[in-house]
Amino acid sequence: MLKIKSLSCALIIGLLLASSYSWAATTDKNKLPQIGTSGFSVLSIDKERQIGQAMMQQVRGSGTIVNDPVLIEYINDLGNTLVKNAQDVNYRFEFFIVNNQELNAFAFFGGHIGIHSGLITTADTESELASVIAHEISHVTQRHLARRIEAQSRNQPLTMAGIVSGILLTMINPAVGMAALSTSMAASQQMGINYTRGNEQEADRVGITLLANSGFDPLGAPNFFGKMLERYRYSSKPPAILLTHPLPESRVSEARIRAQNFPLRSVPPKLEFELAKARIKARYEGDKKYNIEHFTHAINKNRYAFLAAAQYGLALSYFEDKSYDKAYTLLMTLLKSDANNLFYIDALSDVLIELRKFEQAEKMLADINLLMPNNQVAALNYANVLLEMGKLDKSAQVLQDFLLMHPDSFIAYDLLTTVYRKQDKKALMHVSKAEVMALVGAYPQAIDELQTAMNYADDLPIVRKRIKGRILQLQDQQDKLRRLN
Repeated sequence: MLKIKSLSCALIIGLLLASSYSWAATTDKNKLPQIGTSGFSVLSIDKERQIGQAMMQQVRGSGTIVNDPVLIEYINDLGNTLVKNAQDVNYRFEFFIVNNQELNAFAFFGGHIGIHSGLITTADTESELASVIAHEISHVTQRHLARRIEAQSRNQPLTMAGIVSGILLTMINPAVGMAALSTSMAASQQMGINYTRGNEQEADRVGITLLANSGFDPLGAPNFFGKMLERYRYSSKPPAILLTHPLPESRVSEARIRAQNFPLRSVPPKLEFELAKARIKARYEGDKKYNIEHFTHAINKNRYAFLAAAQYGLALSYFEDKSYDKAYTLLMTLLKSDANNLFYIDALSDVLIELRKFEQAEKMLADINLLMPNNQVAALNYANVLLEMGKLDKSAQVLQDFLLMHPDSFIAYDLLTTVYRKQDKKALMHVSKAEVMALVGAYPQAIDELQTAMNYADDLPIVRKRIKGRILQLQDQQDKLRRLN
């Protein structure tokens, strides 16, 4: 697993609303806009993209995202399996995981969808997890955010400045964010619940259809609803997802009726889903000693759908406990049965670095990078191993090639900054560091880094021209962001 430093930035953005918020009740539903026709009078698709990008920068800067290439790859593969069967897709969707054990998921402008790690580990099947993602995709494709803003603009001026700072905080950490929002949202509570209820019903209907059309079990949605409802029926503190997605029993029954309208489908368990759950538990939840006991017990009692997933979780737990030889033995056994499995390759890369088996790691990753060019797990781990070996020029080349195809890769720019620092290429180091800053929306700091880079680029005329051009681009992006407020 590649570990990078987290950056924080206070980026205040206007006109932003989260799809998942609910407030006091109302019964007047006559003003619900027509599907596919609403929202455009207030926000164009292009403006939604701009706002979504700005929000995503703030999320990156919060330091709560799981910057884990394997899990990023998994959740985007799953999400895009659903997106390719969705209607009215106006954006390139981006899926990400928030390191939070609360059960929650959320969507915002521009096709950005966040899933809390706790929701993934709580789902029993991939269809249950996919049902939540399909629901959030439906919030985006039905333009529920724009529709809510349009409705609010009819009833009162759009004075959102007082609530913006709490919006993303509420999505990412509901317990803290709700307190931040409570004093600011009173004026729009009545309107909010009306749209929440209507939007939730619509997202359920569209999401279950999307789930079925994408090859998943449509019963995954009501099964997950029912599980949550039963688990927290008598709880004084419901999970975040029930705070942000109200779940009356009628909604569960309606979802089950909708799901039963589709043909029965038996979807077999999926190894990648179980591996993702094991990875989150071993690396982001619990104590390493406890996790070793947990996975050992699971293996002995055959508690996992796949033995390989429990063994993988145990190997990761051994790694966290610095028992590298035990982790190596388990991972080599797993890799023999599934040579191109990126979950295993990523974990083994870390182990081989700790055991200083650099040549073995380099060969493994060179082969997989050739087989899967521009795959983030293969490329970033390969570059990291080359960096550890001191093969800095080759590491930089791998990262530069990767960034041509993935210009928004936070991890790649962070690694490249380290490579340039070790090469004593100060101009390029500051340029790369500026891109890290820009990805979290810290434009003034990014421009400062580029201006510093100019001081070290006197004998690099091409680099100086590129720096000047990039400064102008970032200043333009900064101006666009100001105009959104």
